[in-house]
Amino acid sequence: AVSSRSRPARRSRPRRDCRTSRVRPFHHRLQQASSWVSGLGLATALSALALSVRYRMPIITAWSTPGAALIASTSGVPGFAAAVGAFVLAAVLILLTAAIRPLGRLIEKIPASIAAAMLAGILLRLVVAMVEHVPSSPLLVLPLIALFLLARVFLPALASLVVLVAGALLAWSLGLVKPLPGIGLSTIVLTAPVWDAAALVGLGVPLYLVTMASQNLPGFAVLRGSGYQPPTQPILAVTGLASLGTAFMGAHTSNLAAISAALCTGPDAHPDPAKRWMTGPFYALFWGLIALFGASLVGLFAALPPALLATVAGTALLGSMASAMGAALAGDQDRLAAAGTLAVTVSGVTLMGVGSAFWGLVFGLLILGIDRFLKR
Repeated sequence: AVSSRSRPARRSRPRRDCRTSRVRPFHHRLQQASSWVSGLGLATALSALALSVRYRMPIITAWSTPGAALIASTSGVPGFAAAVGAFVLAAVLILLTAAIRPLGRLIEKIPASIAAAMLAGILLRLVVAMVEHVPSSPLLVLPLIALFLLARVFLPALASLVVLVAGALLAWSLGLVKPLPGIGLSTIVLTAPVWDAAALVGLGVPLYLVTMASQNLPGFAVLRGSGYQPPTQPILAVTGLASLGTAFMGAHTSNLAAISAALCTGPDAHPDPAKRWMTGPFYALFWGLIALFGASLVGLFAALPPALLATVAGTALLGSMASAMGAALAGDQDRLAAAGTLAVTVSGVTLMGVGSAFWGLVFGLLILGIDRFLKR
């Protein structure tokens, strides 16, 4: 028998609160999301205000919607800090495009069909995610899809807002909404970037290409179509600096707006084209408020069920996906290359740690190069 004196005394271990260990990472993610929204709002507000006032044009900026879709659909990025590194790279590439004119011309030489196919593949994955929620949440998803189809006939400009409001009410009636947070100011979280090669190539480079091809180039076209002559290099420099400054807050790229710009550059904004620049400061004020209260906005969306968010995103992106797919497959000459880009991008495959958007672009350009070489 072993004497009780020879037994080592047990040290009392502090009980680990499992709830605390779970809440802290989630709370940290909410802070990062709040910082992301604040960074996007700050970059948009400052760049739109500075450019509109300086050049007396309605130069409307925005955060990259295709870029956000790319981030949501990209796998293989090892953590938030690696994503921040990719955001920094994309911002630096935009600044280089502003400084080096041949680089901008090189981006313009990417066939529109290939760029549209890459965008269509990115958006298609998010639209499919909406459908994947149907088996688990049919009472929420199916009525909202039907409502969207009706709203786009009678209220096409407000269809997505109608789906969001009605979806929130429906989710609340089904008991799917978590407790709503109180109103609070945003929390800024600065993150040191991690330079991961896979994230830089698989996210940073496609983010730059998507921002340039799907946002900046159409944004310049909208301004020129409205009778303005926008200064290309200064606009790219300002949006690049805004993107770089807010990348450490977790915000991805800022760029020229296309749809919002069309609303602010037309006669509905002001009968006199010389006075339409005044929409810029009001637009900046709106985004400044979003930057200030980003935490409340993030908390509100965090309280909503994932099926609702997927449905709102899927219905909102359905039209853009259809337009991109139509542009990608419209021409007979580049159709095979565009189809290859679309197939690889939508696959979600990760090779050597690099996401499918980059490989889709490479595959499409490879097919295009082979076709043109054989036709010589």
